[in-house]
Amino acid sequence: MPVLNGIEAGRAIRGACPDVRLVALTEHVEDSFVLDALEAGFRGYVSKVQAVTELVRALEEVSRGSVFLSPGLSDVVVERYLGNVQPPKDSLTPREREVLQLVAESKTTKDIARALGIGVKTAESHRTRIMAKLGIHETAGLVRYAIRRGLIKP
Repeated sequence: MPVLNGIEAGRAIRGACPDVRLVALTEHVEDSFVLDALEAGFRGYVSKVQAVTELVRALEEVSRGSVFLSPGLSDVVVERYLGNVQPPKDSLTPREREVLQLVAESKTTKDIARALGIGVKTAESHRTRIMAKLGIHETAGLVRYAIRRGLIKP
């Protein structure tokens, strides 16, 4: 997705319309993605490898106010809850995640500033803060981090 990834788009949608019920249809089944989506306000999470009937069922369940996770994914959530294991927290702000995604997509600082409607100096400040927060000192490291967090595809 250009500019925003699915999780950030969901956060933005929920910010603008808090009553909306979101369902993620995704190829990512790793626990960090499922938990990030739930934390962002998604009420459904469906793996693309599941049958179309699972997506229909998810939409029906979520429209009734329930939560739906593709089979097998609920185990991840329950195990985290029962084990009281917290996933590593992403210390980046939503704007910093947007900047990180654009950096990882090989956008220049000018391109980032233009895409986000901010000044070049502000875009540079965001990038500097991202690197400091993550302890990453080169662009290649930012790209690897963005891939691991699902902000971009390898």
